[in-house]
Amino acid sequence: MYPTVADVLALPVVRHGRPRVVAGAEGLDKRVRWVHVAEVADIGHLLKGGELVLTTGIALPDDPAALAKYVDGLAEAGVVGLVVELVRHWSGGLPPSLIAAADRTGLPLITLSRETQYVAVTETVHGLIVDAQVAELRAAEQVHQVFTELTVAGAEPADVLREVARLTERPAVLETLSHEVLAYDAAGADPGELLSGWLPRSRAVHVGERTGYAPEAGWLVTIVGARGHDWGRLVIVSDEPPPHRHVVVAERAASALAVHRLVAKDSDSLERQAHRAVLTELLAAPVPSAELLARASALGVPLPGRQLVGVALRPRLTATRQPSQSAAVVLRELAEAMSLAARRARVSALVAVVDELSVRVLLSLSPKANADAVLDRLAGEVRTPRVVGAGTTVHSPAHARRSLVEAVQVAAAALHSDVERPVHRLEDVRLRGLLHLLADDERVQAFAARELGPLLSRDAASGTRLVQALRHYCEQGGNKSAAAAAAHTSRTAYYQQLARIEQVLGVPLEDPESMLSLYVALLAHDLRQ
Repeated sequence: MYPTVADVLALPVVRHGRPRVVAGAEGLDKRVRWVHVAEVADIGHLLKGGELVLTTGIALPDDPAALAKYVDGLAEAGVVGLVVELVRHWSGGLPPSLIAAADRTGLPLITLSRETQYVAVTETVHGLIVDAQVAELRAAEQVHQVFTELTVAGAEPADVLREVARLTERPAVLETLSHEVLAYDAAGADPGELLSGWLPRSRAVHVGERTGYAPEAGWLVTIVGARGHDWGRLVIVSDEPPPHRHVVVAERAASALAVHRLVAKDSDSLERQAHRAVLTELLAAPVPSAELLARASALGVPLPGRQLVGVALRPRLTATRQPSQSAAVVLRELAEAMSLAARRARVSALVAVVDELSVRVLLSLSPKANADAVLDRLAGEVRTPRVVGAGTTVHSPAHARRSLVEAVQVAAAALHSDVERPVHRLEDVRLRGLLHLLADDERVQAFAARELGPLLSRDAASGTRLVQALRHYCEQGGNKSAAAAAAHTSRTAYYQQLARIEQVLGVPLEDPESMLSLYVALLAHDLRQ
């Protein structure tokens, strides 16, 4: 917002005096808050900092110690530069002691070899400052308007961060208070580079106020939260101290994010949304990109060099479930329960509701961890009625998709099984699991229709229950007495049903291959239903 000392020296009204920097050149990028004409030596205590002091030097002493004290007083007051006109006092040049003191304190010291109208200098510079302040106020008003509209529209965090990046032309990151990245906009920069090593970098950045700039990291940080509950930090990456307008952007964006969280309390948390985005891309991409790996790591879930296990949780419908509890609510509660279990066990995990049927989880375990033991422990922590399916343990992010897909198929197959296990694995679901893998294959669907078609048509036309009778027969391994008992039907009536099935299908049920073929068709038919 303010011009630098170098900007002031470039003004025509100053260049007329033939300015020459004789000391403190490294401070020419300091910002000039005000221009002050002073002809007294004891001026330091009257200044507030940020002033460019103009003097003819006529009232300054010639004593080296007094000159050093004069410069020290200016530096302590925060003066950004001293301009001395070489006309009335030191026409031949400045005293070496004055130059040495300026060099020692880093105070830019400039001489003017020609008489200069100081009033014209102050008017020009102050006009620049006032114009900049007006422009800053207009920009701040525009920022307020932009984020007010976003807040009213219920904009998602990604939309808010996009505006932050547009208005500041700097990368913006939203993180939790535990430094896990929830959303970001790289502002055209490399996302992988932006998020690389984010957790340790973020933990090292502390600001002592609600909004502050950390120069060692080059971060403008503001706390995000409302109603006394802080839950995140908004970071704007800025290599140099940000202008006031950027501070306004950060604070207004933080307010919009806080309001969004309050309004969207019935939807997934921002953490779950961030996890879902990474899991969705893992499922879609044959080979994870470097950016995707960096995003997972920024969420506290490193993938390279780890044991990776895909997990799927399917809720079981029970009589205790309230009618008002929609499937989406049940899945959200299941995801939060699993996430809490993982945090308590200090297990790195991506947890999210990716579709309308299940909660997806990708566990990231150390190479020495006992994956089966970790799975059993986490499953035991989740008390909600559910089925847990686990995929194969893999050791590369490129294979994470396979483990996630396997987990979904195992959970789907186990949901129809009567066997209760804390965790179902591929070897537990056997034939049913294989059919889940092939459920969408048109050849399997055609096989089931061919095997059971006549029986399904008979039941539909006559209201019989021959398909159910066949199911009991296959599930009891061809034991007619046990099947009749399972069907709660007398043996005589049940045997008559079996005879009718053989007649309709034209196959002998006692033939092992016929019974196996029909049972596979029943399982495939159930999957389609």
